[in-house]
Amino acid sequence: MFELTVESSFAAAHRLRDYQGKCETIHGHTWRVAMSVTAPAVNQIGIAADFHDLKTILKQVLEPLDHVCLNDIPPFTELNPSSENIARFLFGRLKALVQQHGVQLSKVTVWESPTACAAYSEQPRFNSV
Repeated sequence: MFELTVESSFAAAHRLRDYQGKCETIHGHTWRVAMSVTAPAVNQIGIAADFHDLKTILKQVLEPLDHVCLNDIPPFTELNPSSENIARFLFGRLKALVQQHGVQLSKVTVWESPTACAAYSEQPRFNSV
């Protein structure tokens, strides 16, 4: 199985509802987003998917989030715009788009800072205790 990952970013503000601390007030991030896809094989020229196509898809999905207050756009008018919820939201938007290129979306990772990120995947990755 091959796994490919592309990254992009967007700048946006948000605030976390019902949070006790600094993040309850509006603030901004340059959000970094990584999209990982899997493919069982490569094509006749040795690639699983064109990185250019994957980058284009990711940028198109991120464009409506750039330079906005996330709390003002659905589903974040109701759902807290946490890194976790943003990763799940983006996964839902990207899943069908990447399938059109013969790959499966495996994971979306969202960084709100260089040292803090959340990832969403529909595949179980953790052992339950």
